[in-house]
Amino acid sequence: MQELYNKTIREIAVEFPQTPRVFEELKIDYCCAGGRNFSDACRAAGVEPSVVDRKIEEQIATSGENAELDLAERKAPSDLADYIVKKHHIFTTNEIARLINLAEKVCRKHGPQHKELFDIRETFVVLAEELTVHMRKEEMVLFPYIKSLDAAVRNSVSVKEPHFKTVRNPVRIMMTEHDAAGGLLSQIRKKSNGYSIPEAACPSFRAFYYGLEDLGKDLHRHIHLENNILFPRAIEMEKEIFGVHAEKTEEDYVCHGLPCI
Repeated sequence: MQELYNKTIREIAVEFPQTPRVFEELKIDYCCAGGRNFSDACRAAGVEPSVVDRKIEEQIATSGENAELDLAERKAPSDLADYIVKKHHIFTTNEIARLINLAEKVCRKHGPQHKELFDIRETFVVLAEELTVHMRKEEMVLFPYIKSLDAAVRNSVSVKEPHFKTVRNPVRIMMTEHDAAGGLLSQIRKKSNGYSIPEAACPSFRAFYYGLEDLGKDLHRHIHLENNILFPRAIEMEKEIFGVHAEKTEEDYVCHGLPCI
C-alpha cells in the first residue's frame, strides 16, 4: 500500500482501524509517538517498513472474510471443530487480552471525560471471563465427544455413551451461553452508542471501539458455525449411532443466535 509511506502512524491508525493490531504486535507506537511518518516509526521499532506494509495488507484483506463460512460448512464435523478452535477460539483469546489492555489504557486517559468507558470495561471483563470458560468447556468436553461421534460414523467404530448422557445436554448449555454473550455484546454496543468514536479520540480509543465491534462480528460467524452447523450435525450423528436414544426435539433446532450488534 504505497499510500502508507506518505502518512503518519497516527493517520494510518485512524484511517485503517485494523492496523493497531499490527502496530501492537510489532511494538510500533501509534499513539504517543503517532506523529512520526510511517517509515520512521517502523525503523524506530526495528522493523523494515516493507514488512509492516505486507502485514497491514494481510490484516486488511482478512478482516472482512465472508468466504470462510462457505468453506467451513463443507468440512467434516471433526475438521470443523478444529477449524473453530484455530480460527475463532484463538482469535477470541488473543483479542480478549489485547482489548482488556486497551480498555485500561483508554479508561485512564479518557475515562474522566467519558464515564461510559468504565461501564464498558466492566461489562467486557465479564464477557471475557465467560467466553474464556465457555471455550475451555467446548475444547475439553464437547468437541472431543463430537470428534468421537464423527470417527464412529465414518469408521464404523464404537463410541461410549458420555457421562452427560446425550450431546443435546452440553449443546443446550453452550447455546444458552452464546445467548448470554450476545446480551453482553448488546450492552457494550448500547453503552458505546453503536461504537461511536468522539472526534478528538486518540488512536487507542479508536482501536478499542473498532476491536470490540470486530470481536462481535467474529463471534457472530463463530456462533453461526456452532449453533447452525456443528451442533445439529452432532445431534444427527448421535441419533445415527444410538438410534431412538438420541431422538431430537424441536428445542434442539431452535436458533439461539446472537442479537444484532
